[in-house]
Amino acid sequence: MNAPTYDRTYCYVYVLGTWSGGRPATYVGWSTDVAARLDAHNSGKGAKTTRGRTWEILYMERYGLRGEAMSREWHLKRDRTFRRALLDGAA
Repeated sequence: MNAPTYDRTYCYVYVLGTWSGGRPATYVGWSTDVAARLDAHNSGKGAKTTRGRTWEILYMERYGLRGEAMSREWHLKRDRTFRRALLDGAA
């Protein structure tokens, strides 16, 4: 199966989830290419907090402006209830 392609004129906010490494965890980020970013996280080249675990995409939103995506990322990082519901729904 081919990895999905993304229109790089948009910014995407995403929530990753993992059940490896001892306890479930989520990570929120933004990118113009979520598939490449997921590969980076899973290969150990992503954010420091994602290293050593296997991640999958739980949720994604598309935005036309980078500032909108960054603002939404900020809000999602603070919404632990929403992220926990994503983990529980994907388990």
